Amino acid sequence: MSTAAITQRTTTAAPARGRVTQAHVLRSEWTKLWSLRSTRWSLLAAVVAQGLLGIAIAAVQMNRWSHLPAHDRLTFDSIDVGVGGYHLAQLAIGVLGVMVITGEYSTGMIRSSFMAVPHRLPVLWAKIGVFSAVTFVLMLISTAVSFFAVQAIVTQHHVQHSIGDPHALRAVVGTALFLTVLGVLATSIGALIRNTAGGIAFFVFVLFVLPGITALLPASVNDSVNPYLPLNAGFTITTSTFENSHHLSPWGGFAVFCAYAAIVLVAAAIGLRRRDA
Repeated sequence: MSTAAITQRTTTAAPARGRVTQAHVLRSEWTKLWSLRSTRWSLLAAVVAQGLLGIAIAAVQMNRWSHLPAHDRLTFDSIDVGVGGYHLAQLAIGVLGVMVITGEYSTGMIRSSFMAVPHRLPVLWAKIGVFSAVTFVLMLISTAVSFFAVQAIVTQHHVQHSIGDPHALRAVVGTALFLTVLGVLATSIGALIRNTAGGIAFFVFVLFVLPGITALLPASVNDSVNPYLPLNAGFTITTSTFENSHHLSPWGGFAVFCAYAAIVLVAAAIGLRRRDA
């Protein structure tokens, strides 16, 4: 074989080894996510909140059981307490989700990412895929640990549940799913707004401030609107005992929450294609 032929085969084969694939982009995003100290601390905060908040609440309530009002003792649900850490963990997941992409915009690193992956959307899919996978695994483990620990604590007053009881398994897995979709929503908001402060402010407004505003509306209007707000819809899959009848079904509410995340994700993808970095 001639030298020219060998050179031709080498130059045509080299791009194949270095071509951009979704798997390569996923590996790159995993490296970027896990190499940041802020990511590890934020995920640790979410794990601790999800794993320990319910345990702490159960321990306090069991110690004060005889002092609790009769209504509180009758309505006590150890399933809700066991998964209740999501009330705090959602803040860590949401803030980290926004920063997963806005952090690169603030440093200018996003330009390097888009130079390496000119089509751009694979970067967004990879960021969301990696963050979603990490969130789901960590939150599922944390929720399971909290659930079983809480049931062990409340046995002294015989108000425990097993994982096979109605709503228990759905609440445990549903909590991990809720926090995962919340992370997708937060990352999509970050990709859409491209600013850390603005993204976090918008995230907090939509999920936490908006329900307070709707509470000022007349009761009939609030009861009609409230179940369809993002956070209220998402909470249904994590809840065993509902405080009132104005709520969506667990999987119906979760579907509405997923729809919100999908809409923001599509808007972020369109903006990513049309706007400069």
